[in-house]
Amino acid sequence: MKFVSYQVGDRQTYGVERDARIIELAGLHGLPQDLLGGIEQGEGFLQKVKYVLQDDSVDPPTYSHDEIKWLSPLPKVKRNIMCVGKNYRDHAIEMGSEQDIPKDIMIFTKATNTVIGHGETVLHHGEVTEQLDYEGELAVVIGKRGKGVSPEDALDYVFGYTILNDITARDLQKKHGQFFIGKSLDTTCPIGPYLVTKDDIADPQNLEIKTRVNDETRQSSNTSEMIFNIPTIISTLSKGMTLEPGDIIATGTPAGVGKGFKPPLFLKKGDRVEIEIESLGILTNQLQA
Repeated sequence: MKFVSYQVGDRQTYGVERDARIIELAGLHGLPQDLLGGIEQGEGFLQKVKYVLQDDSVDPPTYSHDEIKWLSPLPKVKRNIMCVGKNYRDHAIEMGSEQDIPKDIMIFTKATNTVIGHGETVLHHGEVTEQLDYEGELAVVIGKRGKGVSPEDALDYVFGYTILNDITARDLQKKHGQFFIGKSLDTTCPIGPYLVTKDDIADPQNLEIKTRVNDETRQSSNTSEMIFNIPTIISTLSKGMTLEPGDIIATGTPAGVGKGFKPPLFLKKGDRVEIEIESLGILTNQLQA
């Protein structure tokens, strides 16, 4: 299923997409009012959604794409977004050299204030940075609480997958000697447009991923190129730390970021960034003009 969170008028709600229409789910047959509430309910939530969609007596509101304002699938996240750094060999090299290829997983986080949805405007932040950069990534959404999860069981803890743009202020990243400030400017974590349940993704470790800036392809790779795969990431994070339903994990970006070009190709006012991942759709956002 392709879940969508969206706004109609001043009302925020969620639903699933079928045949290019968004079917509203909030409140039907006792379904929760937001998608995070559904994820927290566990497997029973998906079973109830399937029941509602098959019930001919139910006539929920439906919308076309142009009738809604897209939101992040999880508009309000409970915890910082967990991110894997340098998880594609070629990206690690373009950011330095072969010596920068990590032997252990590198983890940092982005603040919750960064999250926006498909179609929303990214602030340029010209008053604090001159090096705003894009990073197209596959993101994993955790579906149930887990600690000490083995790699063999890790995918059992996944609710679904989405697209994430880990927008980064490279100059702030360098200036402060760590990632948090450079990764946590307002609006610098577009997510969406869909949260696709794991049963609809045959192999999350074999998905084409592309990033385009103003229709120019900058990144083109496959999730099979990750250094640390999704089960390893989940297992590592869960060692000593409890993962919660709704946690978002960004799995790293491939080569082709703006900083990797000579000269660098940082984002400019008005630039349009599109990230396309096979089976997950296209996440599009434009920088503030």
